[in-house]
Amino acid sequence: MADHSVAFEQLQAQLADGAQKLGISLSEQQLAALMEYLQLLIKWNKAYNLTAIRDPREMVALHLLDSLAVDPLLGDARRVIDVGTGPGFPGIVLAIMNPQRQFDLLDSNGKKTRFMFQVKTALKLANVTIINDRVEAYHPSEPFDIIVSRAFASLQDMVSWCRHLVAADGCFLAMKGLYPEDELAALPADIQLLESVRLEVPGVDAQRHVLRLVAADQSIPS
Repeated sequence: MADHSVAFEQLQAQLADGAQKLGISLSEQQLAALMEYLQLLIKWNKAYNLTAIRDPREMVALHLLDSLAVDPLLGDARRVIDVGTGPGFPGIVLAIMNPQRQFDLLDSNGKKTRFMFQVKTALKLANVTIINDRVEAYHPSEPFDIIVSRAFASLQDMVSWCRHLVAADGCFLAMKGLYPEDELAALPADIQLLESVRLEVPGVDAQRHVLRLVAADQSIPS
């Protein structure tokens, strides 16, 4: 029991320190919610294989901090959809950080959406809607200001499959590793790269980029 307590404190310190390095301030409530999410992920992952990452320290870096790094890029978006969210990255993390925004979390994998229902219930995330469906089949009553995805598909497929979800002045935020030159070259002519941000995520040695894509007639971020 003592060993688990030490491990928990170390993970919490890693998360708090990493957020600080990202320039993100975590309240006590946000830190506690993120740690509860991590504990649920560790527990469920043993039975349901939600992520290939098993080391809790790597989960903090590659899942929680990697997701947190996108938070400053949300701007004034009111409605956000995370497409291909898996067990909730980055959607659950962003929802914890932004109770004033509405997040739809979509994935076609039933065991992952069932896990997210448990997280939503445990953390009382009233701003989260979970959708177990394919993105092409999902037709919400209102479009989204931001469509975010993390290693979901190529940029071309992301735009093609999700175009019906984005508001007229909305954007796509694609989370990538290496800068995807080839994928950008394959984008349709009516979609442009508005912004590319290279992220330095504490504990992650690999390159991380976030690309903001908009309709070609847009000139400013939404």
